[in-house]
Amino acid sequence: MSVMSAAPTLKSFARVCAVALLVVTLAPGAVFAWGETGHRVVCQIAYDELKPAARVELDRLLAQDPGMESFADACLYADNPERIRWQDHFMNVPRSTLAITVFDCPLAETCVLPAIRNDFLVVLNADASDMARVEAVKLLGHWVGDAHQPMHISFQDDRGANSIAVESEFVADVENANLHGVWDYVIIAESLGDDYVAIARELRQAITGRQRLAWRYDSPIEWVNESFQLTISATTGYCFHKQGACWYEPDNMLLDEGEVWRNLRIDTEYVQAHATTVSLRLQQAGVRLAQLLNQSLIREKNE
Repeated sequence: MSVMSAAPTLKSFARVCAVALLVVTLAPGAVFAWGETGHRVVCQIAYDELKPAARVELDRLLAQDPGMESFADACLYADNPERIRWQDHFMNVPRSTLAITVFDCPLAETCVLPAIRNDFLVVLNADASDMARVEAVKLLGHWVGDAHQPMHISFQDDRGANSIAVESEFVADVENANLHGVWDYVIIAESLGDDYVAIARELRQAITGRQRLAWRYDSPIEWVNESFQLTISATTGYCFHKQGACWYEPDNMLLDEGEVWRNLRIDTEYVQAHATTVSLRLQQAGVRLAQLLNQSLIREKNE
């Protein structure tokens, strides 16, 4: 079964993602996933993975938006100049969560999972206006990227690792001197560079046929659980496993407002240890986004 069925209905999506998760809200404007390079890489890989008919339709839609020179540019739309639908960029779970296994946002009105579903259905809908589909395809590309950034599937009290300060020679920008910023920018910049076209080409060439086939048919709930498992991994340094939960500090489960942030040292070894993971997440996001676009943009599947 494909990630999404051809019928543009909520039920068809739910059959694939018959799962739900616990989510809590995060202050608007607190996080940005992958930075510009990462999002562009995801969408460039996806664009290059498209079937010819899907690429033609995507180009036709984007041509109606004079501000979009490429699909890679379009995937930055949700973050610039102000965050669009801020709650749809992430998912937060209680610290007692060990895995994400169901599709839902029970503690928030929305989150990244329904955002992916809802905009996919708009792109898929042949009766929707072109402008509605343009808007949806720009957002869909961004949401898929967000779902694959581990720190976007995390905890509310530390704002998805924005409230974990880092000490590092790699972080010159004070605004990004936190663990979330390390995963947005630092690991990509230090291990891959900033030429998104070259990065996308190299990462795509490294994808095997077996990987491509497997990733195409994973469901979005699997995407976010993959991210969450990386987030809570001991090697990430995000949280401390204790008493069936993942604590902010060994002696402090939740970061309360006004409390001093803990510090984490980010060195060359940390960057090198997670470089392969970041590359993998960018590859997976690109292939999976292409699968959604191939299903939703090719007109024959809508008629």
